[in-house]
Amino acid sequence: MTDDRPSIINKTVPDFSAAMTSGKTFRLSDYQGKNLVLYFYPKDNTPGCTTEGIQFRELYPQFQAANTEIFGISRDSLKSHEGFKAKLDMPFELISDPDETQCIMFDVMKMKNMYGKQVRGVERSTFIIDGAGTLVKEWRGVKVPGHVDDVLAFVKTIAG
Repeated sequence: MTDDRPSIINKTVPDFSAAMTSGKTFRLSDYQGKNLVLYFYPKDNTPGCTTEGIQFRELYPQFQAANTEIFGISRDSLKSHEGFKAKLDMPFELISDPDETQCIMFDVMKMKNMYGKQVRGVERSTFIIDGAGTLVKEWRGVKVPGHVDDVLAFVKTIAG
């Protein structure tokens, strides 16, 4: 199966804002000069999403040392995110996207098979935006094992 999405690599990401945990508002423009990891995941408190969140949490100091901030994004509510963040003791914020604005912007919505039924959901994906606001790397259809290590290895190459 081929992926017919146009690549947005090396394109400037338009500034956007969104509600996030801790009563804060995410604004892309607030992070100029820092690398950003935006990881889209299907649902709070599910096995794969929990594992991925824990792995980002465990490597967070190394991401910070590479001038990189991490943000998780899903369609869950802020209330759900607050509980998930607290349960996993995440040191980074989660962005709530209930109306799918960011999901659509990054083209991560797709049809998936769940228990034999077609359902529309978030395709686990990770994007790296550099300090100038340019999308420099994307991973789509992510499998959790080893993924966070790959993301960290990449940000270390651009952390200069």
